[in-house]
Amino acid sequence: MNMKTENTVWHQQQVDKSQRAQMKGQRPCLLWYTGLSGSGKSTVANAVDAMLFERNCHTYLLDGDNVRHGLNGDLSFSDEDRIENIRRISEVAKLFIDAGTIVSTAFISPFASDRALAKGLLESDEFIEVYIDTPIEICEKRDPKGLYKKARAGEIKDFTGIDSTYDVPQQPTIHVKTAELNIEQCAEQIVKYLLDNQYIK
Repeated sequence: MNMKTENTVWHQQQVDKSQRAQMKGQRPCLLWYTGLSGSGKSTVANAVDAMLFERNCHTYLLDGDNVRHGLNGDLSFSDEDRIENIRRISEVAKLFIDAGTIVSTAFISPFASDRALAKGLLESDEFIEVYIDTPIEICEKRDPKGLYKKARAGEIKDFTGIDSTYDVPQQPTIHVKTAELNIEQCAEQIVKYLLDNQYIK
């Protein structure tokens, strides 16, 4: 589905990414949250976004469910459509980076190859993979949307962790274990990384 439109030429803009970032007083980056359904991706991402907002950072959060209400509303949960879902959101995230923004994406993004694709669109220090590591047993106990129950009953097909693969990140930039930390502690771990590596002040 990744087709180039014919007869188009990239239009160079007068204001570049570094100028936009300098004006905002931050280093743009993509916080790519990945983990099983119910792991806490959206909850942690929202907590981090709120902390960054309090620090006057320029941020935006692209949540998996929200994006599927609009931009990706035409996609199913088949492997092919999951790949297209991540391709589209990667391109959107790249635009936010170009605007000098710290952007977060909270998607299961189960395939390592797709996360690598997203990383490949950006400069090496702009992609921050945040693995929200929560055992599937805990995710199933939480089951906030009742999806695991439906998947176990065969009512949902291609459900990650049940009948669709999840490639565990081998070397995530930030490894967050929600079974050991509360939401605030998880968020603080991520904000500390941004501070320590001078993405924010």
